[in-house]
Amino acid sequence: MKRIVARTLQGSFGLLPHRLDCAAALAPGILTYETEEEGEVYLAVDQGVLVKAGMDVLVSVRNAIGGTDLDKLHEAVKQEFLNVDEQEKSVRSALAKMESGFIRRFMEFQHD
Repeated sequence: MKRIVARTLQGSFGLLPHRLDCAAALAPGILTYETEEEGEVYLAVDQGVLVKAGMDVLVSVRNAIGGTDLDKLHEAVKQEFLNVDEQEKSVRSALAKMESGFIRRFMEFQHD
C-alpha cells in the first residue's frame, strides 16, 4: 500500500505505510487506495470501520462498490443506493403495519 484516503465523520484523512496504528469510524463516501500493482482504486463505501495495525489495514463496511473510473462508480452508486432506499421504504412500511396491528391487538386485550 502506498496510501489510503478515507472519509470519517470528522472529515477526510490519509494513511501512509508508517503511520501509527489507529481505528476510525467511516462515513459514507469514497475511499481511495493506491498500490504499486493496481495504481489508484476508488471504493464507494457505506458506513463502517477502518483499522490500521502494523502494515495491515482492514476495512469493514455494509456496502461497497469499487472501480477505477469515478464517473462509472458514481452511476453504480446512484443505482445501488436508489435500490437500497426502495428496499428500506418497503421494510419501514411493513414494520409500521406490524406495529399498528400489535397496538390494536394489545388495546383489544386490555379491554377484555
